[in-house]
Amino acid sequence: MNAEEWRSKAGPWARAVLPDGQELDVIATGWTRSTDGQWWLEAEAILPTRFEDTEGRSRPTGAPTAITLAADQVTPIPGEDCGTVPRDGAIAGRQWVLEKLHQYADDDPARRLHRCDCWQAKRAHARVTTEDAIGLLAQQGMDICDICRPDRALRR
Repeated sequence: MNAEEWRSKAGPWARAVLPDGQELDVIATGWTRSTDGQWWLEAEAILPTRFEDTEGRSRPTGAPTAITLAADQVTPIPGEDCGTVPRDGAIAGRQWVLEKLHQYADDDPARRLHRCDCWQAKRAHARVTTEDAIGLLAQQGMDICDICRPDRALRR
Protein backbone atom coordinates (compact mmCIF):
# COMPACT_ATOMS: atom_id res chain seq x y z
CA MET A 1 0.00 0.00 0.00
CA ASN A 2 1.46 3.37 -0.94
CA ALA A 3 1.63 6.44 1.29
CA GLU A 4 -1.49 8.09 -0.18
CA GLU A 5 -3.55 4.95 0.47
CA TRP A 6 -2.38 4.92 4.12
CA ARG A 7 -3.34 8.57 4.46
CA SER A 8 -6.81 8.10 3.00
CA LYS A 9 -7.68 4.96 5.00
CA ALA A 10 -6.33 5.90 8.42
CA GLY A 11 -6.33 8.87 10.66
CA PRO A 12 -6.51 11.36 12.07
CA TRP A 13 -2.87 12.15 11.48
CA ALA A 14 -0.57 14.18 13.74
CA ARG A 15 3.07 15.26 13.53
CA ALA A 16 5.35 13.92 16.25
CA VAL A 17 8.83 15.02 17.27
CA LEU A 18 10.89 11.95 18.14
CA PRO A 19 13.50 11.93 20.94
CA ASP A 20 16.32 12.48 18.42
CA GLY A 21 14.55 15.54 16.92
CA GLN A 22 13.23 13.86 13.76
CA GLU A 23 9.62 14.55 12.79
CA LEU A 24 7.26 11.75 11.87
CA ASP A 25 3.60 11.73 10.80
CA VAL A 26 1.63 9.27 12.94
CA ILE A 27 -1.94 7.98 13.15
CA ALA A 28 -3.50 9.17 16.41
CA THR A 29 -5.41 6.31 18.09
CA GLY A 30 -5.94 7.52 21.66
CA TRP A 31 -4.96 9.80 24.52
CA THR A 32 -3.96 8.39 27.89
CA ARG A 33 -3.38 10.33 31.10
CA SER A 34 -0.74 8.79 33.35
CA THR A 35 -1.04 8.82 37.14
CA ASP A 36 1.33 11.79 37.34
CA GLY A 37 -1.14 13.83 35.23
CA GLN A 38 0.84 13.86 31.97
CA TRP A 39 -1.00 13.21 28.70
CA TRP A 40 0.37 10.68 26.18
CA LEU A 41 -0.67 10.03 22.59
CA GLU A 42 -1.12 6.41 21.63
CA ALA A 43 -0.32 6.29 17.93
CA GLU A 44 0.69 4.12 15.01
CA ALA A 45 3.74 4.97 12.92
CA ILE A 46 4.02 3.48 9.45
CA LEU A 47 7.50 1.98 9.61
CA PRO A 48 9.45 0.02 7.01
CA THR A 49 9.29 -3.76 6.98
CA ARG A 50 9.72 -6.67 4.61
CA PHE A 51 6.79 -8.43 2.94
CA GLU A 52 7.25 -11.94 1.57
CA ASP A 53 4.65 -13.38 -0.82
CA THR A 54 3.62 -17.03 -1.07
CA GLU A 55 6.25 -17.67 -3.75
CA GLY A 56 9.10 -16.49 -1.52
CA ARG A 57 9.67 -13.10 -3.19
CA SER A 58 10.20 -10.27 -0.77
CA ARG A 59 9.78 -6.53 -1.15
CA PRO A 60 9.91 -3.50 1.12
CA THR A 61 6.63 -2.19 2.47
CA GLY A 62 5.27 -0.25 5.44
CA ALA A 63 3.38 -1.53 8.47
CA PRO A 64 1.63 0.25 11.35
CA THR A 65 3.65 0.04 14.56
CA ALA A 66 2.26 1.11 17.94
CA ILE A 67 4.15 3.92 19.66
CA THR A 68 3.49 6.29 22.58
CA LEU A 69 4.43 9.97 22.55
CA ALA A 70 4.36 12.72 25.16
CA ALA A 71 1.57 15.19 24.33
CA ASP A 72 3.96 18.14 24.13
CA GLN A 73 5.84 16.37 21.31
CA VAL A 74 2.73 16.14 19.08
CA THR A 75 1.00 18.76 16.92
CA PRO A 76 -2.13 18.33 14.79
CA ILE A 77 -1.71 18.37 11.03
CA PRO A 78 -3.86 21.11 9.41
CA GLY A 79 -7.07 19.65 8.01
CA GLU A 80 -7.07 16.61 10.32
CA ASP A 81 -9.85 16.30 12.92
CA CYS A 82 -8.21 15.13 16.14
CA GLY A 83 -11.47 15.65 18.03
CA THR A 84 -12.41 12.06 17.25
CA VAL A 85 -9.38 10.62 19.05
CA PRO A 86 -10.53 8.83 22.22
CA ARG A 87 -9.48 10.12 25.62
CA ASP A 88 -9.17 7.55 28.38
CA GLY A 89 -11.22 4.96 26.51
CA ALA A 90 -13.80 7.13 24.74
CA ILE A 91 -15.15 5.80 21.45
CA ALA A 92 -13.30 6.81 18.28
CA GLY A 93 -10.39 5.80 16.07
CA ARG A 94 -9.91 2.27 14.79
CA GLN A 95 -11.03 0.52 17.96
CA TRP A 96 -13.15 -2.17 16.36
CA VAL A 97 -12.29 -5.56 14.88
CA LEU A 98 -14.26 -7.23 12.10
CA GLU A 99 -13.67 -10.99 12.29
CA LYS A 100 -14.29 -13.27 9.31
CA LEU A 101 -16.27 -16.37 10.33
CA HIS A 102 -16.54 -19.80 8.78
CA GLN A 103 -20.10 -20.29 7.55
CA TYR A 104 -21.48 -23.79 8.09
CA ALA A 105 -24.90 -22.90 6.68
CA ASP A 106 -26.09 -20.20 4.27
CA ASP A 107 -27.87 -18.27 7.00
CA ASP A 108 -24.89 -18.31 9.42
CA PRO A 109 -23.22 -14.90 9.93
CA ALA A 110 -20.12 -14.29 7.82
CA ARG A 111 -18.57 -11.66 10.12
CA ARG A 112 -18.47 -10.77 13.82
CA LEU A 113 -17.79 -7.33 15.31
CA HIS A 114 -15.51 -7.01 18.39
CA ARG A 115 -13.75 -4.31 20.39
CA CYS A 116 -10.07 -4.16 19.37
CA ASP A 117 -8.85 -5.68 22.64
CA CYS A 118 -11.30 -8.62 22.68
CA TRP A 119 -9.58 -11.96 23.23
CA GLN A 120 -12.34 -13.72 21.25
CA ALA A 121 -11.25 -12.28 17.86
CA LYS A 122 -9.04 -15.20 16.84
CA ARG A 123 -9.69 -15.72 13.14
CA ALA A 124 -8.79 -13.50 10.18
CA HIS A 125 -9.85 -9.95 10.98
CA ALA A 126 -9.49 -6.29 10.02
CA ARG A 127 -9.52 -3.12 12.14
CA VAL A 128 -12.37 -0.71 11.33
CA THR A 129 -13.28 2.83 12.33
CA THR A 130 -16.08 3.72 14.71
CA GLU A 131 -18.13 5.10 11.82
CA ASP A 132 -17.76 1.83 9.88
CA ALA A 133 -18.56 -0.23 12.98
CA ILE A 134 -21.82 1.70 13.53
CA GLY A 135 -22.79 1.02 9.91
CA LEU A 136 -21.94 -2.67 10.29
CA LEU A 137 -24.27 -3.00 13.29
CA ALA A 138 -27.21 -2.19 11.03
CA GLN A 139 -26.35 -4.86 8.45
CA GLN A 140 -28.10 -8.21 8.20
CA GLY A 141 -25.80 -11.17 8.75
CA MET A 142 -23.53 -9.32 11.19
CA ASP A 143 -22.79 -11.17 14.41
CA ILE A 144 -21.96 -9.22 17.58
CA CYS A 145 -19.47 -10.63 20.08
CA ASP A 146 -21.31 -11.60 23.25
CA ILE A 147 -18.13 -11.23 25.32
CA CYS A 148 -16.96 -7.66 24.55
CA ARG A 149 -20.41 -6.37 23.40
CA PRO A 150 -19.35 -3.60 20.99
CA ASP A 151 -23.01 -2.82 20.31
CA ARG A 152 -23.44 -1.42 23.84
CA ALA A 153 -20.65 1.15 23.35
CA LEU A 154 -21.57 2.03 19.77
CA ARG A 155 -25.27 2.68 20.41
CA ARG A 156 -24.74 5.31 23.13
